Amino acid sequence: IAHSYLSTGLLRTMFLTLLRHAKTEPGRPGLEDWDRHLEPRGKRDAPEIARTLADRGATPSLIISSPAVRAIETAKLVARVFGIAESAILEDERLYLADPKVLLEVVRERGGTTPHLMIVGHNPGLTEFADRLSAERSLDNMPTCSAYTLRFDIDDWRAIDWAEGFDAEFDYPR
Repeated sequence: IAHSYLSTGLLRTMFLTLLRHAKTEPGRPGLEDWDRHLEPRGKRDAPEIARTLADRGATPSLIISSPAVRAIETAKLVARVFGIAESAILEDERLYLADPKVLLEVVRERGGTTPHLMIVGHNPGLTEFADRLSAERSLDNMPTCSAYTLRFDIDDWRAIDWAEGFDAEFDYPR
């Protein structure tokens, strides 16, 4: 695989999990979209999806989240299950309602050599991003609190590109 990025030439297996924020309270007059909190179901689903991922050995080493309230609340709930300190969650404003191109930019810029990276974000961009990354399957929609994990043979997240993810796993709360 030839990339225009600097590379050591030694490819390894790296994982990317895309996590859509959990179920959120409905919008209402006077409440900005950014400020919407998780509803009780969302607060139950987030730890459940994290346990599902952990049981499969899909534990991220780094979480980057949209700083919107519903996304960061989701990130903190899953981090607790994974044993990741809340202070270790990176926030990136570009992830708020990001399109696939911006999501790719964030992964390339912030992922480094992290073996398993998790991005917590929003639809429709997250579903579109998942579709463009996978070499194997297409998703119609990532429902709230669903997780899509892909494997890449790269040595640095700067080398990620479209349609190179494989062994996709799709999980969602039951």
